[in-house]
Amino acid sequence: MRKIVLTALAICFSFSFAQNTLSVNGATGAQSVFDGINSTTGKTFKYDEIAGDSPYIGKEFSDAKIAVNYEQIPIRYNSYTDEIEFKKNGNVQVLPKTTDFSRIEVLSPRQVIVLLDTSDNLNGYFFELINGKNNLYKKIKTKFTDVVPAANSYASERPANFRTLPPVYYIKTQNGFIKKPKNQKDIINQFPDKKDSLTTFFKSNKIKFDKDEDLIKLVTFLNEN
Repeated sequence: MRKIVLTALAICFSFSFAQNTLSVNGATGAQSVFDGINSTTGKTFKYDEIAGDSPYIGKEFSDAKIAVNYEQIPIRYNSYTDEIEFKKNGNVQVLPKTTDFSRIEVLSPRQVIVLLDTSDNLNGYFFELINGKNNLYKKIKTKFTDVVPAANSYASERPANFRTLPPVYYIKTQNGFIKKPKNQKDIINQFPDKKDSLTTFFKSNKIKFDKDEDLIKLVTFLNEN
């Protein structure tokens, strides 16, 4: 009887795990990827045909843990569409933007991508730089500029292009987001109880608010003080 019970439990566990695997493999709610852009000129450009930067933060797929109890799958982030693309059986699809898949842990190089509700035009995926009492997030976006046809026979057509925009940083505190901090005042106003220690910190550290390493230093200080 004991063997029967254990066997039944093992089957249930295996089936449960298989369900989690199949829901990813089958990509419940996922969409197939169209790696191109329809131009206003009527043309369709493949990403590889578009000049400038790549919309991918690492064009190659990297193994990642997409959720608890789900299999690892190869993913990449499309900073133009703000989508996580994954590959399975030679097909590329888009991971659904749901709470189930709101924290993506890329194994190598180690990166964490989180889905955030920021209630603004940057709502979506951010790279997590610091996780703690206060979190630091970085948004990377790529802009597409359509082809500009030649105005006349003497002019040249301006090709379509991708351009990666300067990164945008958000700090998430217990009181909400500090969006796009630009200077010391933006930080001190959010932490009035730390005014003295922050003033001393800023005097000793020349923080640039557009640099990963400087903002990591700042948020690490906030978490330790």
